[in-house]
Amino acid sequence: MVGKMVRRIALAIAMLLSTGPVFAEAPSGSPIAIGFSMPLTGGLAVNGTSGLLAMQIWAEDTNKNGGLLGRPVKLIYYDDQTNPSLVPGIYTKLMDVDKVDLVISGYGTNIAAPAMPVVIQHNATFISLFALDINEEFKYPKYFSMLPVGPDPRPAITAGFFDIVKANKDKLGLKTIAIATGDGEATRNGTDGARVNIKKAGLDIVYDKTYPLTTTDFSPIIRAIQSTNADVVLISSYPNDSVGVIRSVNELGLKTKVFGGNLTGPQSTSIKTSLGPSLNGIITFDWWLPAPAMRFPGVMEFLKTYQARAGQEGVDPLGYYLGPWAYARMQVLGEAIENTKGLDQEKIAEYIRSHSFKTVVGDVAFGEKGEWKEARILTVQFQNIKGTSVDDFRDGKGEVVVGPDQYKAGDVILPYSSNNR
Repeated sequence: MVGKMVRRIALAIAMLLSTGPVFAEAPSGSPIAIGFSMPLTGGLAVNGTSGLLAMQIWAEDTNKNGGLLGRPVKLIYYDDQTNPSLVPGIYTKLMDVDKVDLVISGYGTNIAAPAMPVVIQHNATFISLFALDINEEFKYPKYFSMLPVGPDPRPAITAGFFDIVKANKDKLGLKTIAIATGDGEATRNGTDGARVNIKKAGLDIVYDKTYPLTTTDFSPIIRAIQSTNADVVLISSYPNDSVGVIRSVNELGLKTKVFGGNLTGPQSTSIKTSLGPSLNGIITFDWWLPAPAMRFPGVMEFLKTYQARAGQEGVDPLGYYLGPWAYARMQVLGEAIENTKGLDQEKIAEYIRSHSFKTVVGDVAFGEKGEWKEARILTVQFQNIKGTSVDDFRDGKGEVVVGPDQYKAGDVILPYSSNNR
């Protein structure tokens, strides 16, 4: 009896040893090359470098799990230096010289838009990253936008801001608004949409100026706005000018009741830590924060990997603003490649157009013009920030989601001048 048992145990051990652990089969063959530009220097580098790290993590994860179509994935990219004029040449090189299999955009409207004519000429599928309504002009059927602004993108960016204005209009006596806009495509598009919301809110515009993106001294602009005594101040800006505007507002002590709107930059950790309490009271947009309702499957695991690498790479240490979205865009592309079983641009585009995707930023589905079928924009207010360390902003601290209701984490504090800066 004992002998039989010993033989059975020995046989079981032998079977385990012969089969061994199960690993994903290593990818082989020529790599699937995915090409893009990315602002790794210049004004958008604060976010571009973060997006690149997220995409590199996706490529590494994909290759560990067998690649795509059994082949390894390779990213081929060039620094566009936040210079839109360099972008067409980069994409021409990627497709005509490097012969990449697929192309995607760099970060931001000003970088994605100049690539469109080259992409269209090559009849390629194209997924942009945080590009605002660039397909309005082209109506290109193989374009898709990784930006949750929905089917009416331009007004959507500031819709939450003006919901707050309308809700407090009588209480605070909100009648007038001042607008300052950076002279770039995304900022102009955002202000175009804001004007639609301003009309709905019934506000009178008392100041409406565009400034060059090379502006470094914003005090004349803020003084001019202050002279109007506007109840609401809306700024539409890029990272560098957002910093300049906010510093001037605090140095000059701008008195207004609601301030913010469409400032890009304060969502990034390095800018948060450079401005600290100066951010208090500002109402703007964001796309994702680690609030309980937004911890979609896989996102916290991704961020754990990202944050472990960020210090070595010298990029945004938390990665909340762009990291999950850059990773999710690659998940969409990867799934489309796998499920169409090839690299046919028409089939990939049709698959993306007709399917919903489970990603680290939740469910993603595309509609008209390649925009998201439904908007999912967070309206946030910076509140109760005391310091300038990364820990002052970790886990979403200091940045309170005040809308929409399904993600709301706190109430707005108004008027703006009552916030402790």
